[in-house]
Amino acid sequence: MSHINASVAVIGTGDYIGAAIARKFASEGFTVFAGRRNGDKLAPLVAEIEALGGTAFGRTLDARVPEEITAFLAQAEAYAPLEICIFNVGANVQFPILETTDRVFRKVWEMACWSGFLAGREAARIMVSAESDTQRSPAPNSLCGDWRNRWRANWGRRTSTSPI
Repeated sequence: MSHINASVAVIGTGDYIGAAIARKFASEGFTVFAGRRNGDKLAPLVAEIEALGGTAFGRTLDARVPEEITAFLAQAEAYAPLEICIFNVGANVQFPILETTDRVFRKVWEMACWSGFLAGREAARIMVSAESDTQRSPAPNSLCGDWRNRWRANWGRRTSTSPI
């Protein structure tokens, strides 16, 4: 397995989709930072990636807590430039609308919407601030083509004209 100087943060590295995403990026040479509510469940995935020659770190992560998201992404950036942040949190709660309590809805909203906002905002802070860093070398055009330049062209410089 080849290695590149780039990390990927996978927020919501569950047993299926999140784990598959982590494996794919590891196979492309990225250092994987995997987070989920129960970080102990990441040990087999980390061991699998490392057995194949990759580098991975797993940890417990409550994506609804801003300080945890910030620390998680900063850890990835400190190890190798954070090139990609995947948000894959799933609430996994299914109730008919008439049986959904305010408490249940708020939890689902926090996990699916609030934490997604936090992940996007904090990843953007790292990536946009690195835009002017001439020491940073972007990941090769392996997995996503020239994704970072496309992101910057389409989203990175957009500003809102909204009054709020």
